[in-house]
Amino acid sequence: MSEHAPTAIRPFRLDIPQAALDDLAARLDATRWPDGPTAPGWTQGVPPAYLKELAAYWRTTYDWREHEAHLNRFPQFMTTIDGADVHFLHIRSPEAEAEAEAGAGARALPLLITHGWPGSVVEFLDVIGPLTDPRSFGGTPADAFDLVIPSIPGYGLSGPTTDAGWDVQRVAGAWAELMRRLGYQRYGAQGGDWGHAITLELAAVAPRQVVAIHLNTLLTLPPDDPAVAAELTADDWARLDRLLASEPEMSGYAKIQGTRPQTLAYALTDSPVGQLAWIVEKFKEWTDSTHVPEDAVSRDRLLTNVMLYWLTATAGSSARHYWEAAHAAGAARTERPATPTGVAVFAADAARPVRRLAERDHHIVHWSELPRGGHFAAMEQPDLFTADVRTFFRRFR
Repeated sequence: MSEHAPTAIRPFRLDIPQAALDDLAARLDATRWPDGPTAPGWTQGVPPAYLKELAAYWRTTYDWREHEAHLNRFPQFMTTIDGADVHFLHIRSPEAEAEAEAGAGARALPLLITHGWPGSVVEFLDVIGPLTDPRSFGGTPADAFDLVIPSIPGYGLSGPTTDAGWDVQRVAGAWAELMRRLGYQRYGAQGGDWGHAITLELAAVAPRQVVAIHLNTLLTLPPDDPAVAAELTADDWARLDRLLASEPEMSGYAKIQGTRPQTLAYALTDSPVGQLAWIVEKFKEWTDSTHVPEDAVSRDRLLTNVMLYWLTATAGSSARHYWEAAHAAGAARTERPATPTGVAVFAADAARPVRRLAERDHHIVHWSELPRGGHFAAMEQPDLFTADVRTFFRRFR
């Protein structure tokens, strides 16, 4: 196949021009800071003292080239699907390569992992080694995966998108095509945040290929049926009450991105501190952190995630994902999927699902309650995440 063919898969290597890094430094130096809040802590948003210190670290200490080199340790590719460039990591397991050389069947199970907002492929850097090469990380070789970790169209290195309609259904269709191009006819899928919705849809559009799905996000809402409501335990209601109580305070970002993403894009694309604040607030609210996001994730990893949004100017195109969801042309699927589903519930996630309700709508065959970690599970608790993914997929190899 010619490298110019529409379906070509092209090797990709990160190499950000120095001019872009110099521009970032100049903008950080020229930041125009607002006045302070009139309420304590994070009540009205990211505290100025914290953000100024973090921005100073970004400007003077954080080394993008170090983290660019770390990302380039993993094989990366680009392909064009449905008119959009799709960036992805594709890491073959050494177990699969050994089996192929020996003339045996592939041991590694292909697994597609999807991030959400405001995440990126950076979320999964610490689980790539353990999942692809368990032998080298104290695991069992039979648990090996071939990993495909794409950037959602409109996010980071897959963006910005240039046409409308990139909703969950269209992304799932692109993922099915991506796996077809890679030659995978049987694979698992995993996702959290938007990644969980895309993963559920992928199972619906490619039911013969997707053998099972693992989710670390799953929304369950209070039931309308009084009989179902009466069956819920006190713990079930505590989870639902927490979700409902937190929604008014924590959903402002989604309302803005779902209604006026273009207006927001001007500020976040022009101001690196604005982009930083917009993302870092979610890492404080959604992680298993007490005082600052760094209680849960490393500062450098957090900034690398922010850099993928900043350097690609994808604040607006990633926000449009919410607009597309709010203005979907078609009705959402209502049928109960048959795909075997595993759910990992991390203790600090604000939207912890209720199993009784989840089982009405999904084919749940695995359910784990993890003692630590929040919304960005693979980033916060890579060992717990890896162990649960391994355990779930063993029955589908």
